[in-house]
Amino acid sequence: MQGNFIVYGLVGALAIALLVAAFTDIRRRQIDNWLNAAIALAAPAFWFAMGWHVWPDIAVQIGVALLTFAILAGLFALRVMGGGDVKLLAALALWIPGQLFLQLLVIMALTGGILTIVLGGWHVMRRQKDKLKIPYGVAIAAGGLWIIGTTNWAALQAVSAG
Repeated sequence: MQGNFIVYGLVGALAIALLVAAFTDIRRRQIDNWLNAAIALAAPAFWFAMGWHVWPDIAVQIGVALLTFAILAGLFALRVMGGGDVKLLAALALWIPGQLFLQLLVIMALTGGILTIVLGGWHVMRRQKDKLKIPYGVAIAAGGLWIIGTTNWAALQAVSAG
C-alpha cells in the first residue's frame, strides 16, 4: 500500500514537470534541459516503486526511450522538431509503458494538429506567417497529462509486481 503513495507521488511530480514544460514552451518557446534531465533521472525511482524488473520491464523502457530519441533526433536534424521537445518525449518514454506511450503519441499528435491549426490561423489573421513557431511542448504535456490522469497506476503496479 505504501508503494502506491510513492508511485502516485512520483506521477504527480511528473505531472507538475509537464505543466512547467508546457508553460515555459508557451512563454519562451523553450523547454529547459534541467527539466528534461530531472524527468529522465527520476524514472529509476518510478521503476523501483512500480516493482519493475531489470529484464524485461526496465530494458524495454530504456529501449523505447532510445528509439524515440533516435527517431526524433532525425526530425530535429530536419528542423521539424525542437530539441527540447525531442528530449521531453524521450524522457517521458522512460516513464510510460509501451501501449500507453503509443496512446500518448496519438493524443500528442491530435493535440499538436489542433494547436498548429489554431496558431496558424491566428498568425495568418495577424499577417505574421513567417513568425509561426508552435510550442509543441504543450501537445507533449497534454498527451502525458492525459495518460497520467486516465491510468490506474495501482492496478498497473499490481500487474507489474505479479
